[in-house]
Amino acid sequence: MRIILASQSPRRKELLSIIVPKFEIIVSNQEERLNEKLPVEEQVTEIAYIKAKNVYDRTKGDRIVIGSDTIVTKNGKIYGKPKDRKHATEMIKELITGDKTHEIITGLSILIEKDGQLKEYKTYDTIKVYLKDISNEEIEKWLDTGNAMDKAGAYGMQNEFCVFIEKIEGNYTSALGLPTHKVYDKIKEYIDT
Repeated sequence: MRIILASQSPRRKELLSIIVPKFEIIVSNQEERLNEKLPVEEQVTEIAYIKAKNVYDRTKGDRIVIGSDTIVTKNGKIYGKPKDRKHATEMIKELITGDKTHEIITGLSILIEKDGQLKEYKTYDTIKVYLKDISNEEIEKWLDTGNAMDKAGAYGMQNEFCVFIEKIEGNYTSALGLPTHKVYDKIKEYIDT
């Protein structure tokens, strides 16, 4: 069975390799737009589906196509990838304002074709993140690493920023961008484990 990851994210690639050693990467060329009329969970799940469906439609045969998308949200506001350093600074300051908690929501879509039959699976996973106080100097030092610009919310918990995370509630791999527990449950019958 051919397994395809519809993402160029190094984190998703690393996480999927824990489940299956051999898979392909085909990046979606579909424009991603959030539909602000939908609840946040549906928005991120729909983006994951759009990614997976775009790659599915460009491939043939028995295959599993996995799409995923991650957003950070606090008090109903969505934090995507920062546009520039100033925007990244603003995001981090907003995330530590008030109760210092926010959510990471990762949408997941898996399209499986076997013997001409298509199965579609769409879901999401929510993680609650508790941050510590972060000084202006610490924010600048974090931004100097160069690791903020390609991540929703301008941070990643798998690198230097981890020292500012008090705790998380939920699945760690979902916070990194691919809910491995949900992926495994859906594809285990199609792979050799």
